[in-house]
Amino acid sequence: MENINTGQTQKARYKAIFSLVIAALMWSTGGVLIKLVNWNPIAISGLRSAIAALVILCVIKKPKISFSFYQIAGAVAYTSTLILFVTANKMTTAANAILLQYTAPIYVAIFSAWFLKEKITLLDWFTIFAVIGGMVLFFMDSVTAGNLTGNILAILSGICFAALAMLMRKQKNESPLESIFIGNIMIALVSIPFMFKTMPDTKSLIGLFILGVFQIGIPYIFYSYAIKNVTALEAVLIPVLEPVLNPVWVFLVVGEIPGVWSVVGGIIVLFFITARCTIVAVRSQKSRQLSRGGEVSC
Repeated sequence: MENINTGQTQKARYKAIFSLVIAALMWSTGGVLIKLVNWNPIAISGLRSAIAALVILCVIKKPKISFSFYQIAGAVAYTSTLILFVTANKMTTAANAILLQYTAPIYVAIFSAWFLKEKITLLDWFTIFAVIGGMVLFFMDSVTAGNLTGNILAILSGICFAALAMLMRKQKNESPLESIFIGNIMIALVSIPFMFKTMPDTKSLIGLFILGVFQIGIPYIFYSYAIKNVTALEAVLIPVLEPVLNPVWVFLVVGEIPGVWSVVGGIIVLFFITARCTIVAVRSQKSRQLSRGGEVSC
């Protein structure tokens, strides 16, 4: 019976990894979709989150709002991640903001062993620094000294993203999606003063609807499912695919061909994330086979 349960757990893990990839793919459309919207950036975040909250509400139907520490802390971490990132984008280059936000795996690696009792291996550390190296190459043509305040806000956004992954993982036996639901409502409320300065046109409203549903709402439903069956490190490491996939949409929509270093950096990120997932899967398979070899009965 133990092996059957292990097999089911492994299938759930594969589905979770696939869900993270889908989430990253949908998140990556943000850069192109935001071009459809001519409005204040904070107002965009607010209405996008309000629409996302409605999408999530359709899934959870009756939110289980327990006001537990981890649920509310997760909502605050989510709110802080998005608001800090949007603000950082206004104060430093987009490349700096993305690169510094995706230092999140380092913070998870440092704190998850203590906070979640999830072991971080030498393979994990090697993958983290290889992926960050790939990200540096990916943005080699765009990264500059930037604005110090903007860079600091981007780093804080990365810390909050790491905290979000760990706090949602802490709720793996509950419903972590409620943290995202509350967080989206919080962002919408914070953004209200910016929404009435100007009104979006029809094209912008269509873009906001697509952003709320397909770039925030649905991806975070996938992410909340995944967080129950992957480690916190995987929950921030695999989504690094998001900025790597972004140029694909730019190429398809605008026809802009990415530079050589972007391609090299993207290949490095894809290779090391895929390699780590494969190695972990093979190790798990061998462990199950050894377990079956010693099994007498189900």
